[in-house]
Amino acid sequence: MLMRAEKMVYEIILSTTIKDPRIRAVYLNGSRANPKAPQDRFQDYDIVFMVEDTKPFIDDKEWLHTFGDLYLLQEPDKLDRGLGYDRDFSKSYAYLMLFSDGVRIDLQLKNIEEGLGHFQSEKLKIKILDKDNILPKSETPTDQDYWVRKPHQGEFESATDNFYWCLQNVAKGILRRELPYAMGMYYDTTLKSLHKMMDWWLGMQHNFQVSAGKYGKYYEHYLSKEYWALYKDCYPAGDYDSIREALLIACHLFKELGEEVATALGYPYPRQHEVRMMKYLRKEKIIR
Repeated sequence: MLMRAEKMVYEIILSTTIKDPRIRAVYLNGSRANPKAPQDRFQDYDIVFMVEDTKPFIDDKEWLHTFGDLYLLQEPDKLDRGLGYDRDFSKSYAYLMLFSDGVRIDLQLKNIEEGLGHFQSEKLKIKILDKDNILPKSETPTDQDYWVRKPHQGEFESATDNFYWCLQNVAKGILRRELPYAMGMYYDTTLKSLHKMMDWWLGMQHNFQVSAGKYGKYYEHYLSKEYWALYKDCYPAGDYDSIREALLIACHLFKELGEEVATALGYPYPRQHEVRMMKYLRKEKIIR
């Protein structure tokens, strides 16, 4: 089954809004509202319906089939409540929908007050229909809320300190042959700190007016070819030799980026930490 064209999906959303008097306004947010985001058929349609009462839309879900052949449905607010989180369904409720042709619509129902507050606070939004002229005039959509923020010195020092300190935990997992621990520490500390440094490096190149995207999905677009090639090799396979190789590359990339960021921002780089930790890793034969 061919995926429906974007125009067709918007026509269905608009038609549904027009025909249902319970829906008073609808707007788009997310990546499809971002003029800088790469456009492709896999993007979700992040839609907000402003309604007078969310309850009828929650009690009877048959209306969701208006959007197409519903293949999978998730109700995150209901799942959160099941986990013990407090959720007021009268204010907001979400349906995450995947249709048989591959179209995905993430639909939020919001009462008028909640919808207005969200619309005013959201910089990435496009008004689709406003039956009662209740939505204020919006400026050109911008991803400014997601721009990499310039770190203050304390943040920079924390990230570098955490990177080097936690390398010994990765080493410990390798030496004990505790694969889940070694991989967990590598991803949760080494790569997490590396990602912070990569974000700051990207931000620095663009006067901190750029977004790296969720989970750094725009890294390939913004990194130099050399840095991107190194970054790809920071992902190990499920064996200890692979983790060792990835760890060494991650250390090299972190140092390269970190020194550039430190120089540009006028922050000291912890060379003593770096030298001593690399010496320790070599002594334990984690790296060559």
